[in-house]
Amino acid sequence: MLSIVAEPGDARVGRLLNRVGGVETIRLLDTDTAMPELRREDAEVLRHRVRLASDGADFDELMPRLLDGRYTPLIPGDLDWPAGLVDLGERAPYVLWAEGATSLLSRPVSDLVTITGSRASTSYGDLVAGEIAAGLAEEDKVIVAGGAYGIEAAAHRAALSTGGSTIAVLAGGIDRNYPRGNTELLDTIRAVGAVVSEQPPGAAPTRSRFLARSRVLAALSAATIVPEAGARSGALVTTEHALRLGRGVGAVPGPVTSAASTGPHMLIQDRHATLVTSALDAQALMDRPGSPQSRPAGRTATGSSLDLEQARAERDEPGRRL
Repeated sequence: MLSIVAEPGDARVGRLLNRVGGVETIRLLDTDTAMPELRREDAEVLRHRVRLASDGADFDELMPRLLDGRYTPLIPGDLDWPAGLVDLGERAPYVLWAEGATSLLSRPVSDLVTITGSRASTSYGDLVAGEIAAGLAEEDKVIVAGGAYGIEAAAHRAALSTGGSTIAVLAGGIDRNYPRGNTELLDTIRAVGAVVSEQPPGAAPTRSRFLARSRVLAALSAATIVPEAGARSGALVTTEHALRLGRGVGAVPGPVTSAASTGPHMLIQDRHATLVTSALDAQALMDRPGSPQSRPAGRTATGSSLDLEQARAERDEPGRRL
């Protein structure tokens, strides 16, 4: 129900969930009772947004239809809930709607790698993304991406072509193949991998939901690799979340004449990313000291409120090579 009435990544809702649990959170959102740890002004803004989102919704009719067995709703504490999402703290998803092999989500964070980048990728970017994804998939790593055109589609396809595992994280409802041109690819992932979304079936992908999805792409995996991305690409938002979470960030160098390589070059030049040219480089980044596999599942390595500059400073400590 929260995934229907509340936008993803809302720390105010997350704070309530952590304090009082799901049932009481729903009750508080539907009353004028004071909300623990929330100022009255914040509580009123939150209630107003929830009322707008739920306006006209018939939950008595809607909930049985959403829970008819076609999709698997996962919540924190479930066997297949991804361990890495706990690091998002109050901005962790309330629920993941899943279809396919949900057991892939329960793999250790160290087994998952996110590959993201430009939708308007070049043949060079597709080639490198595919080679890295295929090499990692052959080593039984799970390739995580967003199912988009370009780099993400190349990574998904390469994993599938090797018989490996892949997860697509959607920004809209799990029943909506977006972009529509990747319908066949997403349906294949549903059949042999897993498709997940914070959004309930039927929800439309929006700009804010794409931005919110970035934190999930980063948190699921031990490292995020960017083969190609423009200077203002959404893939760079994912790398910022990865840095905040203490995850590895890798970038692939490309032709200096290619605008599609501007993003990776910026990451490397600013020392926010390790230079990656192969699956072996990506594997080394996933296995680096301090990465999620070196701590018990469910514990936060750096905390979701870690300042970005502090994360970058830690990654640039003396002795760490690009």
